[in-house]
Amino acid sequence: MKDLSDPEYYVSRELSWIEFNKRVLNEARDKTTPLFERLKFLSITSSNLDEFFMVRVASLKDMIHAGYDKPDIAGLKPEEQLKQISVKTHEMVETQYSTWNKEVLPLLEKEGLHIITSCEDLSSREAAYADKYFTENVYPVLTPMAVDSSRPFPLVRNRTLNLAALLRKKKDIKPLIRTEEKKVTGEDGTVEIRPDFAIVQVPSVLPRIVEIPSDVAEERPGVRKTVILLEEIIKRNIGSLFLNYDIVAAHSFRIMRNAEFELDEEDAADLLVEIQKQLKKRQWGEAIRLEVSSTIDTRLLKILRSELHIGDDELYRINGPLDLTVLMKMYSLPGFDSLKIPKHIPQPVPALMNDDDIFTNIRKGDILLSHPYETFDPVVNFVRISARDSRVLAIKQTLYRVSGNSPIVAALAEAAGNGKQVTVLVELKARFDEENNILWAKMLEQAGCHVLYGLVGLKTHSKITLVVRREDDGIRRYVHVATGNYNDSTAKLYTDLGMFTCRRDFGEDATAVFNMLSGYSEPVSWNRLVVAPLWMKDKFLSQIEKVRKAALEGKPAFIRAKMNSLSDMDMIEALYAASAAGVQIDLVVRGICCLKVGIKGISENIRVKSIVGNFLEHARIFRFHADGEESIYLGSADWMPRNLENRVEIVFPVVDPVIQERIRHYLDTEIADNVKASVYMPDGSYKKQNLHGKKKVNSQEQFCEEAEEAAKAVMAAQKKAGKKRVFTPAAG
Repeated sequence: MKDLSDPEYYVSRELSWIEFNKRVLNEARDKTTPLFERLKFLSITSSNLDEFFMVRVASLKDMIHAGYDKPDIAGLKPEEQLKQISVKTHEMVETQYSTWNKEVLPLLEKEGLHIITSCEDLSSREAAYADKYFTENVYPVLTPMAVDSSRPFPLVRNRTLNLAALLRKKKDIKPLIRTEEKKVTGEDGTVEIRPDFAIVQVPSVLPRIVEIPSDVAEERPGVRKTVILLEEIIKRNIGSLFLNYDIVAAHSFRIMRNAEFELDEEDAADLLVEIQKQLKKRQWGEAIRLEVSSTIDTRLLKILRSELHIGDDELYRINGPLDLTVLMKMYSLPGFDSLKIPKHIPQPVPALMNDDDIFTNIRKGDILLSHPYETFDPVVNFVRISARDSRVLAIKQTLYRVSGNSPIVAALAEAAGNGKQVTVLVELKARFDEENNILWAKMLEQAGCHVLYGLVGLKTHSKITLVVRREDDGIRRYVHVATGNYNDSTAKLYTDLGMFTCRRDFGEDATAVFNMLSGYSEPVSWNRLVVAPLWMKDKFLSQIEKVRKAALEGKPAFIRAKMNSLSDMDMIEALYAASAAGVQIDLVVRGICCLKVGIKGISENIRVKSIVGNFLEHARIFRFHADGEESIYLGSADWMPRNLENRVEIVFPVVDPVIQERIRHYLDTEIADNVKASVYMPDGSYKKQNLHGKKKVNSQEQFCEEAEEAAKAVMAAQKKAGKKRVFTPAAG
């Protein structure tokens, strides 16, 4: 048997992530993708890249600073990873802007959206409007920051867009502050006074896309809307910020900083206070990436690189607007709906399309929820109704990421006000949602909820709600478990699965989970829920081993699974061993995938697909089949070390036969997807399938259609039965 831990059999996690972001970028390059959806994917590519640098690249730099040189799963040391990352991300950014400049921008013009990319292209009337807009809306907000002997280089905040300018004093003007003139000798031997340097931050509180009114905009054939970016207006008027100076040069720049922070939870007297302190430091972390205009003045660039300590690998020359996340705002411009995918309206859940209350419906049997194909409203209503129901005694819930104006948080606060026992675990360490979660935690505490901040050293990533209700036959526990967050906003964009149940064994386990989170009580045994970091990894490994043994005995054996990422070495080794034994393994892995396919004698029976579509794939599904015996699980955990070993995660079995069949169909449809799915190749690349002569399968579109058909079927049955009230998608 070959050594399955050989680095040759693995892909670097970071390089695999870059391949994922390339798949996102490929959606922007796909000519069959509606034009404004291409804008969206260009924006997502930029947003993903920002987070990748702030977290993953930053972590690698921290390792190098600390002298840590242990190889990763693929045998690459941190410095080697950084070198390869630099090459691949520079190539990606080049492709991204080539797509923008050569494909998307001309098509936008053709479809009637004119984007003025330089203030020099403004007509006289447009220029007058831009100047007036600057004077009335922008100028009062700006703070020019000069750099000289009395004013050091300012602390440029993370991810902010800025203009750097070279200034030269006007002749015969007496400056308010006297500074010593510094002379420099040029390459030709001439001596001149070195220009002064200043920075102006483009204010994020103002819209970056400025629309020029139709009665002002220059008439251009076919153009319906004309816009210009805010930084171009500021650049045109930057001289008004430095009245005693001539502007030698002005160019955009943007820096990315290390957003990781070290948190000593053991010694932190107050975790909330400690995280608040660390969040402030995030804005001033080490600069790890500098984006500049490709036409930047060399003197300006030299100053920026020197002050920010930027090497060649960390410098990105951009041929176009910096920070393409702005394209998501452009996507939202009205009047271009025909260039977008028609908006899907989440459908009502068939099992809840009746006059019974939520508790009565759950008592009838387990209820599966499939978002965003079906509405998230039942989850919100479950908490809201529980808050107002006189029979409900207690509500317990974990919150990892919630929306900015969360109705669930409001319902929990209302429940506490109504005298319920409300326990909420708010995960303060949810990256980039820390500030939002701190605000919610404080508000819930003030409302009278018992707020937990999670366990020391572990993030609580599980998605579970427990409602304890007194009924005629005694206490009954209602449980909601899910693969996604309690976020009503992202529930319209992320594909997730959830389940309502009042099974006694689920209720007992849910109680045990919250007792474990709030105290020191860990049950001797569990009924249904599989909890990390306690025994989830062992459970998965034992399931894979069970399937492997069945295959060795010549019995039917296969594994089908869906997750966001696969990077845990133990899990991959187990999959390799199962594949070598003859187990057919089909995986749908959205992002990072560190295993390799097609290795002779090792992974020839493993097939991997990645789906990048209109919605973000987020559900985790695990199906193990051994000689007719089958286990199906849903949950919050990916097969990554952090999920299996360093987080509180919950995976739960699907035991209802009808729901089991729905999950099989869901998984089989995604595996059959040949439109938005890319196939993982033995060389590490991903390729779209050749559809010539084949029936197209777009899993996301199919699930939208199936949800609509299911709701219509219930409505038709209600109408046929003569019911006075017929549920509609809006009412559901």
